[in-house]
Amino acid sequence: MKITAIRCYPAWIGIRNQLLVKIETDEGVFGWGESGLSGREKAVVGAIEHFAQFLVGADPFRIGALWQDMYRSQYFEGGRVLQAAISAIDIALYDIKGKALGVPVYELLGGKQRDFIPTFASTSAAPGPEMIEQAQMLVEAGWTAMRLSPSGHEATEIYEPREHLATTAKWCVKAREALGEDVVLGIDYHHRLSVAETASFCQKMPSGTLDFLEEPIRDETPEAYEALRRMTDVPFAIGEEFASKWQFLPFIERDIHQYNRLDVCNVGGLTEAMKVAGWSEAHYVDMMPHNPLGPICTAATVHFAAAVANFSWLETRSSPAETHLGFDSSEFFPVQPRLEGARYPVSDAPGLGVEVNEELLAKQEFRYWQAPRLKRRDGSVTNW
Repeated sequence: MKITAIRCYPAWIGIRNQLLVKIETDEGVFGWGESGLSGREKAVVGAIEHFAQFLVGADPFRIGALWQDMYRSQYFEGGRVLQAAISAIDIALYDIKGKALGVPVYELLGGKQRDFIPTFASTSAAPGPEMIEQAQMLVEAGWTAMRLSPSGHEATEIYEPREHLATTAKWCVKAREALGEDVVLGIDYHHRLSVAETASFCQKMPSGTLDFLEEPIRDETPEAYEALRRMTDVPFAIGEEFASKWQFLPFIERDIHQYNRLDVCNVGGLTEAMKVAGWSEAHYVDMMPHNPLGPICTAATVHFAAAVANFSWLETRSSPAETHLGFDSSEFFPVQPRLEGARYPVSDAPGLGVEVNEELLAKQEFRYWQAPRLKRRDGSVTNW
């Protein structure tokens, strides 16, 4: 079997673009992958076009060798754009191999260790009564783990963290009181805070209010996270923007965090994700995968989650609290992972178990999308 074509489909689905990649072979078997680098899809397409120059004609079964060829043979290796491209290709190759062998992808990863995948959902309302109502609705629908949004997350122009910390902390405490001790509660700060701001936020709540704190500060300096670790006892969930096992290295080896927010569509696909999972298991760090976009990513991550031992919850954006996103459109994906209550069943279909309406996908336009470009009140740029 040989690869004959690699086709990229950057298409607007729901409220954002998805970059889907199809790899075709001379035996009629094809596979689908997805890139997770939102807002820079055109850059990833360009990288994939470069890779296609030597991937066409290659044996798609040699997944590990092709990964190394893509990563090591260009000298300027790594980086988020190139790794997002490798991720989409890698996932599509697993889809091809599973289909060709007549087995689900999890069988290629060592076999299934669980029959269903627990998820965590996110509230979409700002901290306040509506957020509490959404959280209670999620509990009634079967969720035992959820993520809250901080005050100010809806900002589109001005964001001043200090104006929101006290309000967010107050409503986190109210959420814990309303939901009880058994529900897992976390919050995602999307790396908007400084070390001092994060410490202040945590100090405004009783110990035990939150079960995880996601991405409070930027990750470039692990020493900053170590400093923050000394200031708070809340477990950290970080890593959704990491683009390789090497970025995870200091956090795993120095026991800085407790949950890996690994994204199979950014980290280098399933090949790299499995290496990070095994390494994390040795340090008792659980996998809590990032899953922000389409059903291809969801399916690939479900197979990954089924095959690893150290797993906690998979992010889902298909809960009753986030019905406005439209990422899992049945028009584009007639067969895809579907929630059963608060968990995903593990598909036994060959490959990823996803079917794509390619004809409709090809007609869908690409739209340039930018994340909100936030500023402080003094005019300086801050993180989204």
